[in-house]
Amino acid sequence: MTGQIRVLVVDDHAIVREGLRHVLSTDDDFVVVGEAGDGATALQLAEEMQPDVVLLDINLGAESGLDVARRLRARHETNRILILSVHDDREIVLESLRVGANGYVRKDTTPGELRGAIRAVFDGHAFFSASVAMRLTEALAERPTMESRTPDRSAGPTSAQLKQLTGREREVLVGVARGQMNKQIGAALGISVRTVESHRDSLMRKLQLRTTAALTRFAIDAGLLDEEAP
Repeated sequence: MTGQIRVLVVDDHAIVREGLRHVLSTDDDFVVVGEAGDGATALQLAEEMQPDVVLLDINLGAESGLDVARRLRARHETNRILILSVHDDREIVLESLRVGANGYVRKDTTPGELRGAIRAVFDGHAFFSASVAMRLTEALAERPTMESRTPDRSAGPTSAQLKQLTGREREVLVGVARGQMNKQIGAALGISVRTVESHRDSLMRKLQLRTTAALTRFAIDAGLLDEEAP
């Protein structure tokens, strides 16, 4: 069949990839052109296969799907990215939009809704599961209040601000900006979740920032993700 929507499935669990392939194979509108279990493979297949839509898990083991989405968007402006996740935390949803995702659905979505979401982003629309849309609405509604309490960052991060951070704090900050959970950051750095939380509190205090989204914006503006990217 011509005109099929070409989908690249990215999830670190083989059984989930198999399930997603089965869901899409029941509809002739879709064809799965590749599967990836990690970010490097996803980037390689996106380059080789040129899929229409990348169905991307937000947690790829020690990697963040948000970081993979950011790199995909930088390399392939025409790819549509649909985030698939068990999480619907408002800050993560906002960050997925910032890195260039076109939609966000929870993993408990129905097969029909998933297929509808892929069609929507392929057609150039945004798509969000109901619970995700609610989190996004809440976050946008609170943004003016949060921004009014946040110091002006129009000049961007300063060298003085960066110098006051310890090496470990910078590492934690990079993990936060990549959308990783505290447990993932701790595992990657060999420290406890409680220690990660302590470093996050210290970062917010030193930088006078109140939210994960603000920390993420700071790290990106400071170029920390570019420095740490493989």
